[in-house]
Amino acid sequence: MSSKNAYVHMDNITKKFGKVVANNNVNLVIKSGEIHALLGENGAGKSTLMNMLSGIYTPDSGSIFIHGKEVSFSSPKDAIQSGIGMIYQHFKLVENMTAEQNIVLGQKSSLFMSKNKVRKKIKDICEKFSLEIDLDKMVYDMSMGEKEILQIIKVLYRGADILILDEPTTVFTPQETKKLFEIMKKMKENGCAVIFISHKLDEVMGISDRITVLRKGETIKTVNKSETNPDELVELMVGRSVDLSIKKVNKEFGNKVLEIKNLNLVNDESIQVLKSINLDIYSGEVLGIAGIAGSGQKELCESIAGIQKVQSGEIFLEGENLVGKNPRDIIKKGVSMSFVPEDRLGMGLVASMNMVDNLLLKSYHNQKGMLIRKKDTIKKAEKIKESLNIQTPNIYYPIKNLSGGNIQKILLGRELDSNPHLLIMAYPVRGLDVNTCYTIYDLINQQKQKGVSVLFIGEDLDVLINLCDRIAVMCGGEIMDVIKSKNATKEKLGLLMAGKKIESEGTKVD
Repeated sequence: MSSKNAYVHMDNITKKFGKVVANNNVNLVIKSGEIHALLGENGAGKSTLMNMLSGIYTPDSGSIFIHGKEVSFSSPKDAIQSGIGMIYQHFKLVENMTAEQNIVLGQKSSLFMSKNKVRKKIKDICEKFSLEIDLDKMVYDMSMGEKEILQIIKVLYRGADILILDEPTTVFTPQETKKLFEIMKKMKENGCAVIFISHKLDEVMGISDRITVLRKGETIKTVNKSETNPDELVELMVGRSVDLSIKKVNKEFGNKVLEIKNLNLVNDESIQVLKSINLDIYSGEVLGIAGIAGSGQKELCESIAGIQKVQSGEIFLEGENLVGKNPRDIIKKGVSMSFVPEDRLGMGLVASMNMVDNLLLKSYHNQKGMLIRKKDTIKKAEKIKESLNIQTPNIYYPIKNLSGGNIQKILLGRELDSNPHLLIMAYPVRGLDVNTCYTIYDLINQQKQKGVSVLFIGEDLDVLINLCDRIAVMCGGEIMDVIKSKNATKEKLGLLMAGKKIESEGTKVD
């Protein structure tokens, strides 16, 4: 495509960090009035490329043209002045300020404008792009969707006509996603160029006009949405075809393994984060937990694992009440449970250690005597490396130098090695490439087939519906409902995630 009339033209961009080549002769052309998706696995170079476009990094070689003019950014301020607005996945907002204060923050021109003129300018932007915001609302009182809209208004107020949205729907309900897409279409109608970074192929196929795929730091191909499909896109990303179907295992449930009764939890700031939770899970069942971020999913997992001290209630695992017991007590009692936490390198594994030592963390206290014997653990490490196809130079290599997918496989391998009866998984595929995600889904199905109970907390509603037997939906620390996945829809789950009660089907298990 000709780049003469392009809003953005990145020509043969190369960026290295030491010996690591993050981008190698990457080419990207974005024209006005289009939504252009950027796809690629973790480490493909998407973030580095966008960080150069937004002025955070400077290319080692290559040229960037904005509106046909070659530019050289030395800071994000330069990029903003060229009309580029970066809307980050993690909100860059001041929580204890109002929406209006966040919009004008750092804008010198706003200091010399009356409040009425500032409000009129914001109102004009909102009308032009069909945006709705309560300018007097505090950010800490806003939903995820409201915060995203606020970020968009903020960059439009600064004059941006090139918008970069980095994984904007990660923690959205389906209803919030639909609203965002309507806003993106309005931007397109008004001649903006929108760059959409996402790992959700259904969203990419639903909203984008063209799609550029990066792999290992290089541009693989730019395609028209109308001329491609998810299978081709995955093949372009991975370099080979990948089966995108989740094969649900049909298995009759066994005995009740976990029973939670009236569980309440107050955090360090005296805020009640779990409210009268009642939940059960059976042998051979995958129970999903859905909810927007901060709805109590993390606290629920950590309460079961003995990490959080609960205020009141009971947690029975195979008849043993876990309340008041720490993780070591639970292990000593012989309760068979494994926990794959959200924070892989903070809570799950020690980054500076190798595979062998990280495996030992789970089992060394069972050894007798003063000396720790590693022989059996070394064999386990080799077995896990081979069975899960972990890409590492050797089992003694520090895991901090491995990719997120390989780190997650090590954590899963260690937890599955203990042959648990209950497996708790908090966002186990977050940030992982497509191929690793489906490897983990297969592992979950294998555990289910063995009769293991799996508590699976996920963000992708399609995955929850296809992988799980039942789905419990959390909102504000409460369980809104537990529904069978065969009766679940994204719309129904989205309403529950937003705190809207719908006609309950109950939690009865056939």
